Amino acid sequence: MTCLSSQPLSLEEQKQLAVNITHILSLYGSIVDSYIIEFFTDNLWGKLPYSWQAVLTDLPSPQLASVLLEKGKPEEVCYSAVWPLSLLAFKATAHTLAFSRTPCGRGGTSVDGRPEEFRENRCQSSKLNPLFRKHVKPKKQHEIRQLEKVVKKLSKITKCDQVVDIGSGQGHLSRFLAFGLGLSVTAIEGDGQLVDMAIQFDQELVWVLEKEQARRAKDLGQISLRGPSHMVGWVDPQAPWQEFLLPLQREIDTTGSPRAESSPSLEASATRNSPGPRKIIPPAAPWGGGRDVAEMGKAGGKGPGGWGCVATATEEHGGSPDPSGSRGSGCVPPGHHPLSHPRAGNPLAEGRVLLTGLHACGDLSVALLRHFTRCPQVVAMTSVACCYMKLTTLEEPAPPGLATAPPPPTNLSERGYPLSAWVAGLPGHALSYKAREVACHAVEDYALRLRRESPVLRAHCYRAALETLIRAADPARRRLGVQTINKAHQLPFEEYARLGLQRAGLDPAAPLDQACVDAMLAQQQKVVAFFSLALLLAPLVETLILLDRMIYLQEQGFHCEVIPLFDPRISPRNLVLVAAKAGLDSALSWLAEED
Repeated sequence: MTCLSSQPLSLEEQKQLAVNITHILSLYGSIVDSYIIEFFTDNLWGKLPYSWQAVLTDLPSPQLASVLLEKGKPEEVCYSAVWPLSLLAFKATAHTLAFSRTPCGRGGTSVDGRPEEFRENRCQSSKLNPLFRKHVKPKKQHEIRQLEKVVKKLSKITKCDQVVDIGSGQGHLSRFLAFGLGLSVTAIEGDGQLVDMAIQFDQELVWVLEKEQARRAKDLGQISLRGPSHMVGWVDPQAPWQEFLLPLQREIDTTGSPRAESSPSLEASATRNSPGPRKIIPPAAPWGGGRDVAEMGKAGGKGPGGWGCVATATEEHGGSPDPSGSRGSGCVPPGHHPLSHPRAGNPLAEGRVLLTGLHACGDLSVALLRHFTRCPQVVAMTSVACCYMKLTTLEEPAPPGLATAPPPPTNLSERGYPLSAWVAGLPGHALSYKAREVACHAVEDYALRLRRESPVLRAHCYRAALETLIRAADPARRRLGVQTINKAHQLPFEEYARLGLQRAGLDPAAPLDQACVDAMLAQQQKVVAFFSLALLLAPLVETLILLDRMIYLQEQGFHCEVIPLFDPRISPRNLVLVAAKAGLDSALSWLAEED
């Protein structure tokens, strides 16, 4: 699947690809399931075939990049020794089965390997309007510029200008879609502090636009003065679609225009700081009547209370329970539903809503897919996932790293992976936490480090040696989450070990067995080679997860495609899943084409 202009995979081909990947992972899954910090304690190198050890031992880092991780033409790859057929087959299979990560029509690169748009300035994309670059890191600039093309085309295809951005963060994508493209955008984010920042950034942009408009004494061309509407809340993948739409419905006035807020209300702030799941808070200071962002701050009063798709909710004042008991899971008051009497001209009632999520973490991307399939008002969606290790699975219903434990699913089909019934019935489909974590690593970035023989490469060897020292001092302490040591690769190991032992709660002054330490550090290149083997399998794990989502969508009767949209050198999670409802199948084939 090089790009969507080529022939996409049929459903049967997708299923066969999933079968092939699970077979490869059943053979070599021990590599991707291994923790690199246990390289010495678990003798990971000794678990590789001896013939692999013979050719990979002391193989220079640049050759690891060129002959293993990078997919070059066979005639252009130069091997310093004769590789065993099993290793060659392993490499070829891993490259062949993974989804292509190369975007269609990718431009050139600068000297440091970054995309061409950053050739003149490493921090400023030359292809993004300067108005939308403030507060935005280069990676996000690139992603916004690419994803907005797809959303814009979907909006044109569906004749829909209502967009809901799930997991909107600081609102960078929502801001561009609203101000830059003139779309009506509702941004939903679970972190109230990020929403506050998004609102602040919106206000700053409004101030600049008004100043520019006054200076020019004319309009701003294609720049809109209507900003996004921001909402605080958690999106529950198990909530009925009606409850998902409830807060969005209340965001739409009688003309179909979104409301927005100038600043968070006191009630909103109190709710954001309260523990547990939070309710979705509608705007506190609506612009009303479809007024644009230039009217910000002129309208007062409190907006209506809104309850969204959360498992439970606290009351607006002090977090006390609702005395009427009418607000439970999903929080829809009985006897009243905003979709019962749709208003004229309301896009939500007419079935024209687009969902988008840029690097929605873990199960949040799953929630987006589930609401797309269940909600008749949602006509299309784009999903760029990340943090696969935070997906809930049968084996790990509450994976580590989550801010709060998810509510128990009502049935096994509600887990984050697998989604599709077909993959769930596939032998060997289970993916360990570590496999899903490795799938989030930046393969291209690591290959670049190998080519440059970056000093950062010694970090894994340092941590593996530290793990040996920790277990020697206390065997019960395994895989501790040792706080990151800043610029560890620049430190002598003795200093690194002292800081690491201290963070592990052990005596930092304990004497080191210098001969043992030196023996471990001498194997740095073996550690690098083993981690490279794991990274070679990482795209297969991501491909299997995305195949599961594609098959799930097709089981529900919807067409979908995966597009390699971003440059993987700057945005490792660069595959976007695009899905559309009936009648839009053929239109997906040209979404990734360059304008």
